[in-house]
Amino acid sequence: MKRGQFASYLRIWQWCYVQRYAAMSNNVFNSGRIEDSLVEWHFVGEDQACLVPISDWSQRVLVRERYEPYHDREILKSHAVEATAILATLDARGPLSSLELEDRTSYGERGSWYGSTVSKRILRALWVSGRLVTHHRKSGRHYYDRPERVIPAQYYNEPPLLDEDAYHRWIMTRRAKAMGLLRPMAESCIWSACGDAATRKRAIAQLVEEGILTPLHIEGKTWTYYVLTDLLPLLGEKPSTSRMLFLGPLDSILWDRKAVQHIFNFDYMWEVYKPTAQRRWGYYVLPVFYKDRFVARLDSRLEKGTWNILNWWWEPDVVVDDELEEALRLAKTAFLYYLGAKDVRMEGGVDIITT
Repeated sequence: MKRGQFASYLRIWQWCYVQRYAAMSNNVFNSGRIEDSLVEWHFVGEDQACLVPISDWSQRVLVRERYEPYHDREILKSHAVEATAILATLDARGPLSSLELEDRTSYGERGSWYGSTVSKRILRALWVSGRLVTHHRKSGRHYYDRPERVIPAQYYNEPPLLDEDAYHRWIMTRRAKAMGLLRPMAESCIWSACGDAATRKRAIAQLVEEGILTPLHIEGKTWTYYVLTDLLPLLGEKPSTSRMLFLGPLDSILWDRKAVQHIFNFDYMWEVYKPTAQRRWGYYVLPVFYKDRFVARLDSRLEKGTWNILNWWWEPDVVVDDELEEALRLAKTAFLYYLGAKDVRMEGGVDIITT
């Protein structure tokens, strides 16, 4: 692939994006209830807190058994009696959230991602291990239940994938589908639940031998990427849409930040965990994608039903023409709907987005 052929890569990424999101109506994300036939909300080390296909349940057995975080194993071991009681309560009364459980004893650090009470920590540990799944959400809060009562029987009762080589080939294929282009030397956070470097190397070699993956090079660069062989015909096509997209910081196209810089010459870092004084852009800045490139960055907040745009930075060489302005207007309208916001307000000095 030539260095300048961004559109070729975009056609592959667009296919992966459509596979993930095309079937999802807006209410899938906003209603709190995930459509049974489509996806579940899951957290098992692999994919972190992502929406994943419910049909993957039997393939993810080794993920749930092998890659359970140490601190979750420890809390279930040290609070075995409480965990058993929580499961019994859920069996009798589920689905439930931590609010419906009685033990409000403080546990761990205040503000912890996993929760600050024993019940929250146990529920999160049971969730991570797959012994519970999210039945629905209410105001962002998880309501948990047993997987066999949430996952359709045709998926829950499928024979589990227990062969380790087959599992690692499967998970590496899933990574390729999620990311579009797979770079073996990407940072370690991308390979959660994918095995060590030697295991991943073996899985990729097997997938290449089977014709599932194909190595791909960008002209003038030494890095090797891998792409799903079935997607090679897309390299000769242009993206079929000129939509503008506001991408979430954890969108899979951004997982490999170095690859994004390598392919698009776009340097992006999620600065949410940086101290304020060390941030270059802002707390929760979204990359803005249009046609075949990143064109801007957006910093905004949703406050009391109003989408407040705090800042907008165009990339230095972007030329704002009528077509781009129209794409921007449509993107703003779509994002307002996604947020459930009633209005948009721009801070003083921010006048880029058309109203």
